[in-house]
Amino acid sequence: MSGKEVLLTPEGLKKLEKELEILKTVKRRQVAERIREALDFGDISENSEYDDAKNEQAFIEGRIITLEKTLRNAKLISDEDLEEGIAAVGRYVTLRDLETNEVFQYQIVGSAEANPMEAKISNESPVGQAVLGKKPGTIVDVEVADGILQYELLEVSSEASRESF
Repeated sequence: MSGKEVLLTPEGLKKLEKELEILKTVKRRQVAERIREALDFGDISENSEYDDAKNEQAFIEGRIITLEKTLRNAKLISDEDLEEGIAAVGRYVTLRDLETNEVFQYQIVGSAEANPMEAKISNESPVGQAVLGKKPGTIVDVEVADGILQYELLEVSSEASRESF
């Protein structure tokens, strides 16, 4: 049974592969050692160190399974496959809020890579969906809980802009 296709940039693929490698080689060993140490304390029925280590082990194993599934279903986004000047996954977009005049730059990525703190928005997010396939100069409407926001798509590029907004 195959899962949902996961879009990844080359950078995102490397990041997930590195996380998986660390979990399998470093974190698994560390938590196994914590469990051994906790077992040395004797009775595990009231051993919080043991409980904490087992919970961490469960989290690590769950994350490994998630990452392996994500990587198995990954589709690498190549800039060569994208039409120049069109907003697409992997591209950087510069937007101006028509109400506040604020300017933002985001990279559109697949949902597995999305991280608003790093200005990486998902292609499935309201803003990501609104700009996909659009050219600079286009006004897009983004539906949010409070109504509709309007943005002008100022620029689409393969690299982040050096300007600070």
